[in-house]
Amino acid sequence: MSLSIRHATKEDAVLIADISRQTFYDTFAADNKKADMDKFLDEQFTRGKLILEVGTSENQFFLAYYDDEVAGYAKLRESKPPASLGNYKALEIARIYSLTHMIGKGVGRLLMQASIDFAIEKGNEVIWLAVWENNQRAIEFYAKWGFEKFGDTHFLLGDDVQIDWLLRKFL
Repeated sequence: MSLSIRHATKEDAVLIADISRQTFYDTFAADNKKADMDKFLDEQFTRGKLILEVGTSENQFFLAYYDDEVAGYAKLRESKPPASLGNYKALEIARIYSLTHMIGKGVGRLLMQASIDFAIEKGNEVIWLAVWENNQRAIEFYAKWGFEKFGDTHFLLGDDVQIDWLLRKFL
């Protein structure tokens, strides 16, 4: 069994959209109200909106494979970082998603390393992300990679305003 990674293209947009919705639901449904999950998926995280993200100049996607099976993906976004980050040249990890049955096989590690390598290649000083304050498994994963909290922000899941921690790693 082997892991591999490649840049995604516009032709991968439907695949990425479907993975996004499935992994988001699998990760967060048990800890949130069904109405909030449904509203988020039906209004904010629609298949159509996700498809449009792929191939835009500000977004980069990496697809991870376990042998020939898609295992997850990372979305990197060139966006204006939060003011609390400071004036560093920074790249955001907007998502690192692994399919549920692929967790523990090194998919996250592969995607994180590719994200860091890409950020360095593009001359960034910092890589940053937002993570739900109650997603302990993800927080522990990011801590192992040397990410530290530098602030927080609000995230609207349906009608539920949640707190996301802002984490950064100096490159």
